[in-house]
Amino acid sequence: MFENFKSEIAKQISALSGVAAETVEPAIGLPSDTVHGDLALTVPRLRMGGNPVKAAQSLAEQFQPTEAVIGAVATGPYVNFRINRATLARSVLGAVHATGSKYGWTNDGAGKRVIVEFSSPNIAKTFHVGHLRSTIIGNFIYNLHKAHGWDAVAMNYLGDWGKQYGLLAVGFERHGSEEELAADAISHLFDVYVKINADAEQDPAVHDEARAYFKRMEDGDEAALALWQRFRTMSIQKYKAIYARLGIHFDVYSGESQVGEGVTRAMSMLQEAGLLQEDDLGGKYVDLSAHRLDKAVVQKTDGATLYITRDLGAAIQRHELYNFDKAIYVVATQQDYYLKQLFKTLELLGLPYADRLQHINYGMVEGMSTRKGTVVFLEDLLNESQSKMHEVMRANQDKYQDVTDPEHIADVIGMSAIIIQDMSAKRIKDYDFNWDRMLSTEGDTGPYLQYAHARLCSLERKVHVKVNPGADVSLLTEDVAHRVITLISRYPDVLATAINTLEPCSIVQYLFKLSHAISSAWDSLKVLDQPEDVAEARLLMYWSARAVLSNALTLLGLEPVERM
Repeated sequence: MFENFKSEIAKQISALSGVAAETVEPAIGLPSDTVHGDLALTVPRLRMGGNPVKAAQSLAEQFQPTEAVIGAVATGPYVNFRINRATLARSVLGAVHATGSKYGWTNDGAGKRVIVEFSSPNIAKTFHVGHLRSTIIGNFIYNLHKAHGWDAVAMNYLGDWGKQYGLLAVGFERHGSEEELAADAISHLFDVYVKINADAEQDPAVHDEARAYFKRMEDGDEAALALWQRFRTMSIQKYKAIYARLGIHFDVYSGESQVGEGVTRAMSMLQEAGLLQEDDLGGKYVDLSAHRLDKAVVQKTDGATLYITRDLGAAIQRHELYNFDKAIYVVATQQDYYLKQLFKTLELLGLPYADRLQHINYGMVEGMSTRKGTVVFLEDLLNESQSKMHEVMRANQDKYQDVTDPEHIADVIGMSAIIIQDMSAKRIKDYDFNWDRMLSTEGDTGPYLQYAHARLCSLERKVHVKVNPGADVSLLTEDVAHRVITLISRYPDVLATAINTLEPCSIVQYLFKLSHAISSAWDSLKVLDQPEDVAEARLLMYWSARAVLSNALTLLGLEPVERM
């Protein structure tokens, strides 16, 4: 957004300093605080020699104001520049109006493909709050890449194979009920899973039964595979209903069970590369000790495969099928070590795409354990949140009567509370599950952001003027207006930073700043009952702010509401 201003400044600084404009321009950025200016030059980056504070002072004194850049002031080793407010407003608000829902988007990823693997729950397990993190962070990363022009593929790689499924099958033989399965399959299977884990704590032989059952599946036993297929189909149906409620779409539903051919090829490639070693009991592994990693066991003594074997096969198949430029695994920090083993093994195979794999990790939601059954089901949380938001909405009957489909709007606001709370801090941080925090409407929350958007929508419905891109924005001289416009101008830079860090919190914190600025402007910069030229200028600013709010909320995976 500031490229033209940066270029103009760089040319003059180059003439004053003797440093090439191509070197100067990257040293000009956005200051952390706009009190001193709209753009800041970091003088040490110019490598001029001497005292950078004195150099900054000299450059500021010699800088000649222009129509667009009206002044320069030195602050320590920085030169801060003021942009003409009217020029900035015309540039920013014009760009938002011209691009609308794609403001801030780029074509940087054009011609490139990214696979984003996220959510990936284990079949026959109820979707709980712990699953939420991978799901919403992955969805954000998928949306963000699309906003930067990438051909993005959202992949749900289900945990539908392995010994843990054998454990569930043994559990169903002991504790299962066809009647309860028909009534509520996932809930019943969850109960079975908890019970069989309790059995296994008392009798370790249960694990041997589970391994034997899984071996039957790998050997093609029809009865074992038929039960597995039933549970898999039931699970996917339930998950799809949850994803639909969350507004999340997957391009591909894959799973560990789908990579048999890839596993066979992976084992052959490991053998041919001389990487496969055998232990005394006949198990096979890859020695990673030279890379400061434990050995990666890829085949058990009974010939059964493991997670890493299937993930090796999956990576090989994915590249052949999609020819990706980048593959992102959105997986919890608990798996950091495992992903290092996986990526290193692919690298040792000499695969040219091994360095295109990226692990995006996140902290855990503490206070829950599936095996012990002390878990908060996501559906229960969503229902509770919807109920609370519906209650809050009903408190204002005048507004409530104008809301179409209040149940849906309450659901959206409830999900906003949950998702924004989760995304407010850096994804690496663990947090303890807390009902009150998840459902809060006080302070910087999802409902606050939705309210900011809905209030601006209400303004557009009520005012006597239409959005006019030709409005006289030179009338927006107030500090509060400049603050809003400056924040709007920064949105493309926020997106540019986010595609590098893949941190949703950067978008969330930006939205809070923008919403606070809008709130500050609200009382002093009225649109109703104002002269038409003033009303048009202010409406264009508010409309642009609403467009950015809408764009960013959508990027985070939320539906912006127009009434609440």
